[in-house]
Amino acid sequence: MTASSNFWTSRRAVGLWLLAIALVILGMVTIGGLTRLTGSGLSITEWKPIMGAIPPLNQAEWQDAFTKYQRIPQYMVENRGMTLEAFKGIFWWEWIHRFLGRLLGVLFFVPFVWFAATGAIQKHDWPRMLTLFVLGGLQGFIGWWMVTSGFEVRTSVSQYRLAIHLGAALLLLMAILWIALEYLRSAPEKGNARRGITFAALVYVQMLLGALVAGLHAGLIYNTWPDMNGRALPEDAFFSAPWWINFFENPGLAQFDHRIGAYIVAGFAAFIYARGIKLSGYAKASAKAVAIITAFQIFLGITTLLLQAPEWLAAAHQVTAALLLCAAVWHAYELRASAPTGGRSP
Repeated sequence: MTASSNFWTSRRAVGLWLLAIALVILGMVTIGGLTRLTGSGLSITEWKPIMGAIPPLNQAEWQDAFTKYQRIPQYMVENRGMTLEAFKGIFWWEWIHRFLGRLLGVLFFVPFVWFAATGAIQKHDWPRMLTLFVLGGLQGFIGWWMVTSGFEVRTSVSQYRLAIHLGAALLLLMAILWIALEYLRSAPEKGNARRGITFAALVYVQMLLGALVAGLHAGLIYNTWPDMNGRALPEDAFFSAPWWINFFENPGLAQFDHRIGAYIVAGFAAFIYARGIKLSGYAKASAKAVAIITAFQIFLGITTLLLQAPEWLAAAHQVTAALLLCAAVWHAYELRASAPTGGRSP
């Protein structure tokens, strides 16, 4: 057997395949953000898991898709008078996002069958891999559930369902990345990864807060920093009753929460970097990655806010957040894997 054939049946090949899957998910997060920013997410009003992979192929099919879009509130309230050509512009964003989801299923299942048949993925790991596949399929259903929230009354999707959709995608991304590291680096030791896991959880929650900001279009208000139009708190922060609903439905308070979350993440990233100086190897490298990406994300966040969330900058802010989450998972893995034998972990 040649070295090349050995590679395609090795654990390393499985790890690289999973990293490629993680990269596709990052692409989906980016395209999903652009789909939301361009107001394109409601342009396809039907869910056809198989036949939906084929876009309209002639004028009649395009007109049919456009006619269905004209029946929903987003068109009637925000886009009345839109031309067919303009509709095609928003249609393609949503179609590409859904197409990537379908492609992801193929890119996962077909190589899995090969790796399982050749023994690169052993039987004891099949349930875990199949669980990832099922979760990926479930994510498609969650996405459609989110989209339907904008068909009856709203002109955009529910911020709650948007956060759930993003949260499920990020959980899948973290799980695939962790398993990929196991295949590339072997299973980690029983080290103390508490601070790495805590930081990953903080970034995850911060991204969900960002989804609420996006769903409420809260990035278009209070476009000053570090104050909020000269105030420490937004106006009427607890206007709605009960008081706790404001954290989820008051745009000003949602933005304030996201700002506070950013400060907490930045402080914890600085702590990780300070502790990482004492580490070595990949553990030290991952701590540096966390610090560098966090610093860049702070710059992006402030700039996006001050410029009132231009599409390209808001999309860069979202994908950098996902990269920071990946760096956090990597650091947690390295902390768990680098614990000194018989002693306390770093």
